[in-house]
Amino acid sequence: MSLIGSLDSGVTGLQMFSKDLEVIGNNIANVNTTAYKSSRLGFSENFSNTLRNAQPATTETSNVLAAQIGTGVKFSGVTSDFKQGALSTTGQTTDLGISGEGYFLVRDASSGADLTDSLSYATRVGSFRWDDNGYLVTAAGMRVQDVTGADVQLDTPPAGASLQSVSINTSGQVIEFYTDGTNNSATAQQIGLATFKQQGGLVKKGDGLYTYDVAGINQTLPALGAPGADGIGTIEAGTLEQSNVDLTSEFASMITAQRSFQANSRVVTVSDSLLEDIVNLKR
Repeated sequence: MSLIGSLDSGVTGLQMFSKDLEVIGNNIANVNTTAYKSSRLGFSENFSNTLRNAQPATTETSNVLAAQIGTGVKFSGVTSDFKQGALSTTGQTTDLGISGEGYFLVRDASSGADLTDSLSYATRVGSFRWDDNGYLVTAAGMRVQDVTGADVQLDTPPAGASLQSVSINTSGQVIEFYTDGTNNSATAQQIGLATFKQQGGLVKKGDGLYTYDVAGINQTLPALGAPGADGIGTIEAGTLEQSNVDLTSEFASMITAQRSFQANSRVVTVSDSLLEDIVNLKR
């Protein structure tokens, strides 16, 4: 502890508001990032030095109140705001936005044979494509999962026909239309959406991906449900979810954090001046 406690308090303020500016800056940097969820830094008071403990009243004396001096501020956590961003129309049929609750599950096919033993992630970034093998994949090649936990893959066209077009409805069904006038609507695969009891337990891994070991219903793999059923959101093809960053709010928070940083730097400067006076008392 320093000779003057205000110096320590001011330093903790500088450290925490510096972190606050980092969080705000990251939010602003991701204002155009697909499906980005903004974050907030939480503060809590540091422990207090107790100069005098409280004492109850007696028949002869009044009660004595506790006397404490705080020692600054500390980090309490970073929370994400999981509210939905606006859906922006792209016109690309494989761009899928989620209207409501839910996350796509995607897996790295190179890390295992199926969803249970491969690296898998939750995401709301729906900028998908069909790869050379007919799998619905992310930009990085991770495969999207259906309601059964299997990879979503195009069917083989009937004999004598070829694939003409593919559409994905609000329930996540992948309907294929063939050149012979038929379609696979009766047996269409259905993209699954996962929901979580505790979205705050999702851990960001970059590229809009989350791990969910502590957020899932069964702690390992979350339940996959049909879009539009049991409170799960629907899929809107040809759209992408925008970032939910509110620039007006972020700029206001940035100004507050900046002024708070300046105020704490002033506390450090004044404390330093007092220390200088104390050191020079003997002159």
